Amino acid sequence: MILSDTDLREYLRSGRLVVDPLDWGVVRENGLDLGLGPEYCEVLPLRLTLTVGEGDPSRYYRCGRGGEYVELKPSTHYLLHTLEYLALPDDLMGFVELRSTFARLGFLIPPTIVDAGFRGQLTVEVVTPPYPTRVRVGTRFLHVVFARTFTPVANTYKGRYQGQAGVTLPRW
Repeated sequence: MILSDTDLREYLRSGRLVVDPLDWGVVRENGLDLGLGPEYCEVLPLRLTLTVGEGDPSRYYRCGRGGEYVELKPSTHYLLHTLEYLALPDDLMGFVELRSTFARLGFLIPPTIVDAGFRGQLTVEVVTPPYPTRVRVGTRFLHVVFARTFTPVANTYKGRYQGQAGVTLPRW
């Protein structure tokens, strides 16, 4: 079942769902809008072979921190993160999408799921449009739709990205 704005406000008021910092204006009809954090990692177009699960993946990225804006190159893959920290209870999961304005500008993200029990800022891959862009830190760029599971999840998320802050690179 997808949560409505009424359901989300109740989850937030009761503390079962945590969003920090919380601006009640991010609660939308059927989800939450989340803001852009200041850190970014550009996926570098290297010709080095990456063997998944081996070596240090950081050499495939150029990471930095924006000031008032995050400056993004055209047609480039980035890892970006949310300004907000989330903590999901054992009966909620989330579907992460771009806000429609960003999709209409040519930004893309792959399907991204937030598992029940996840805690931390979200890191998402974003592909930029074919022109340079500047996005103000804090701009609402993601929309997360929350779904309630029929029963609480017995094995909540305890993976390697639990508690992440800022952009988190792949971890093996």
